[in-house]
Amino acid sequence: MKQPLLYVAWIQALIGAAGSLIFSNVLGFPPCVLCWYQRIFLYPLVIILAIGIARKDKHIHWYVLPLSVMGLFIALYHNLLYYQLIPKSVAPCVQGISCTTQFIEWFGFITIPFLSFAAFSIITICMLLYRKKYE
Repeated sequence: MKQPLLYVAWIQALIGAAGSLIFSNVLGFPPCVLCWYQRIFLYPLVIILAIGIARKDKHIHWYVLPLSVMGLFIALYHNLLYYQLIPKSVAPCVQGISCTTQFIEWFGFITIPFLSFAAFSIITICMLLYRKKYE
């Protein structure tokens, strides 16, 4: 099996889930609506990938890709909204924290929406490369 790709995807999902919990529970950054949707698609990936690795499941991409691609689309939408490439009027964040609130900006461009997009991109790319090997 092409295990390194699975481990990279699993570690990325684990870091993403842990990071989101640290941002909200330790640093006190309240998640916006889009952040919650992204968490819904990210958190199960930690468990699904771990089980797939343990069982040496050659078809794990069938379980991971739907979640990672949906998370990727939501993260892309969140970034477009965050960087004002689409108007705030189409934002689902009508109550609570705004989806464009800036909590961090490392190196002038790394934001929480960017981190989410990067995580889902890495997981999706790993699964597409893995799938290519077995189909």
